[in-house]
Amino acid sequence: MQLGARFDHFNINVSNLDKSIAFYQQALGLQEIKRHVAEDGSFILVYLGDSKSNFLLELTWLRDKEGAYELGDNESHLCLKVSADYQQVHDFHQQLGCICYENTEMGLYFIHDPDDYWIEILPEAEDR
Repeated sequence: MQLGARFDHFNINVSNLDKSIAFYQQALGLQEIKRHVAEDGSFILVYLGDSKSNFLLELTWLRDKEGAYELGDNESHLCLKVSADYQQVHDFHQQLGCICYENTEMGLYFIHDPDDYWIEILPEAEDR
């Protein structure tokens, strides 16, 4: 059966919505595309996009969630390719203090958001 499926969005839960939105805007240039607020205020969904693709990052804030999210040993991550000068992007992330892992042999690095989700950064020219 041919489903014709395509990627639409990826969801992560965040503990501080404003702080997370600011991080994704500053560190990666993502912008808010749409927002849904539950009628009872129990949750807020914010969708961020890159203006180049239809893929969205969904940030979910839950009013009743207490404490940090426990990510454990989960190695799932987002990956973004950047078209700007890769070294300049690396230096920018280094200034922000958000680089959490570098693999110089493979020529890649990861940054982490305020909830410690990891985001792999690759140069757009790389074919991986």
